[in-house]
Amino acid sequence: MQKREIAQRLDATGLLCPLPVLKIRKRLTHLNPGELLEVMTDDAAALVDVPHFCNENEHTVVSQRDEGDSMVFLIRKGKS
Repeated sequence: MQKREIAQRLDATGLLCPLPVLKIRKRLTHLNPGELLEVMTDDAAALVDVPHFCNENEHTVVSQRDEGDSMVFLIRKGKS
């Protein structure tokens, strides 16, 4: 299995829609294309919002997993 080096982590627990996606957008602006951002959130809407945001902005959801009451997304920054 290929090692994935995470460039930044974002703890968005306790934030409700649209704040997790807005924080993700801001963090991604500081990353280079191809770098990884790990995001933890407990907002149920993120299950739909994060993949939709990534798809619309040419980023990739590399993985998603449940961790207790939270979800953890691993996002690869796209070209933009």
